[in-house]
Parts: sequence; structure tokens; C-alpha cells
Amino acid sequence: MTEPRTPIRKAVIPAAGLGTRFLPATKATPKEMLPVVDKPAIQYVVEEAVAAGLSDVLMVTGRNKRPLEDHFDRNYELEEVLRTKGDERKLERVQESSELATMHYVRQGDPKGLGHAVLCAAPHVGDQPFAVLLGDDLIDPRDPLLARMTEVQARHGGSVVALMEVDPASIHLYGCAAVETTGAEDVVQVRDLVEKPATAEAPSNLAIIGRYVLDPAVFDVLGRTEPGRGGEIQLTDALQTLAADPSLGGPVHGVVFRGRRYDTGDRGDYLRAIVRLACEREDLGPEFRSWLRDFVAKEMGGTAARTDADGRDLEPAMQGAVRL
Repeated sequence: MTEPRTPIRKAVIPAAGLGTRFLPATKATPKEMLPVVDKPAIQYVVEEAVAAGLSDVLMVTGRNKRPLEDHFDRNYELEEVLRTKGDERKLERVQESSELATMHYVRQGDPKGLGHAVLCAAPHVGDQPFAVLLGDDLIDPRDPLLARMTEVQARHGGSVVALMEVDPASIHLYGCAAVETTGAEDVVQVRDLVEKPATAEAPSNLAIIGRYVLDPAVFDVLGRTEPGRGGEIQLTDALQTLAADPSLGGPVHGVVFRGRRYDTGDRGDYLRAIVRLACEREDLGPEFRSWLRDFVAKEMGGTAARTDADGRDLEPAMQGAVRL
């Protein structure tokens, strides 16, 4: 009889990157602290981990990341000011971040890649499976990807990666998986992984997105993994080793995610994430959507030709195209 697996309780969030794509905003502010509507991006990630039952969170940080620690710590002076004013709603929101989870921090030191950042978590994680969440991917709480991944890991053991179908022309931007089907529609077994392949060489259009549930055997493999693309230790390379030889630490499965994902990894996607999340907020959405309809309509009317080649008025068609 198979013994029940220990529930996963620990999450690792690599947060040592420099955020150069957002300069100069990230010159003195960690990119993880950039606001998405009215919360820093990193808080969404921690909330996702907690919602999946992972109450112990380790952040792998670097220089100039002290604001991350401050955000998840108590701010007694601010709390007292809000308490004195009787502003219970703001007080509650300020306290939310400091009460979310048990937070821990370790510095990566040398920026040797995602695999190295995960390896830095080994002393804290120990010999139990754990999750890794990358801060550039925000997963909508209505689509509990991480909870599904922990279910798959509990059933199959080994490691689990999150996969998402992308346009084949974009696969060179991601790690890519070669897979076999299983009995579950959203679960595949990973046979091979390639980091940022050329489009013509990609084994599929299934891209790895920033969620992993890992067997602790990955630490031994990472310790032996040579620097790969970009001179960095790649987590994808270690997972490829595990997929090729499950005796090292169990198989590698993938959960194919078809839910809502907000990419904050570049400026355009970051802005789109803010707009999408603001539109869906009960407190902000109605008024913001109304303004956005008017703004888009005016922009389309002001920048596009108002008549077609035959001189017909295009304004009614442009107005009808706005469906926010």
C-alpha cells in the first residue's frame, strides 16, 4: 500500500533579478514592488501560494531588495496612525501583507540563473517537495493552477511544471516541453525540455510558465548542472535530466494551463495586466470600464481615418468595435 505523501507547505519565490526592462523605475525600487493596480506584484504571488496551502514562503533575494522584506513586515507607526484616525479599512489592507504567511529570506549573491536561485533554497526546503513561483507570471485566483499542480504531484510523485500553449512563432521565448498524453486531459508526461529553442526545432508549442512543484532530488541535479544558455544554471536543464531518468527523482509531469494569466514581464504586458485586473475589480471596474470605453472610442476616432476609400463614414463601425 502506497503511503500518503506529505502535503506541500513550502514555496520558493526567486526575486533577485535587476528588473532592467523597467528602468529607470527599478533603479531604486525592486521590480517585484511595482504596483499592479494597488498592490505590489509580489503580493499577488504570495497570496496565490497561500491559497494553495503553502504557508511557508522563502524569497530568494539580492541587493537592493530590502523593500520586499519591509512590505511583508509590520509597520507599527503607520498602523497606529490609521487606528487613531479610525480608518479600519486601510488598517486591514496594510496588515494583510504582514499576516499572509511565514516569510523567510535568503540572498542569492551571485546572479547565476534560476537554477542557482532554486539551489539557494535547499537548506530551507530540506527533503520535502516544494513549489517555485516566478513573480513575472500572475495567475488569476479563479483558476487555481498551483493547487492542481500539487494534486498531480501527490498522485504521481516527482516534479510538475506548468505548461501553456503559445503561438509557435513565440516559442523561442520560453522553455519548451516534449510530452506524452496521460489519462487526464490537462496532464501530460514530460519526456524532454528545451530552453528557448528555435521555432523550427521546438518539439511542441507547450511553453513552460512560471510555476513548478519540485521533488527535492532537483537539488542534487542542480548541483551537478553546468551553466547553460546565457552562462547561467538553468532549472530547465535540471528538469530535463529528471525527465530523461526518473530513477533520479521521479517522473516529470506537466499541467496544461488554460486559465487566466497576467504577464508582467515586460512593459506592454504589465500595462495590459493592470487594465485587465482593474476592469474586473468590483470597486473600480464599472467606472474604469466606462472611462476606458470613452477613451478608446476617442482615440480610434482621433487617429484613424473617419472615412473609407469610398468616402463612407467609419465612425459607427469604430464605435461598435469597442466592446469592453
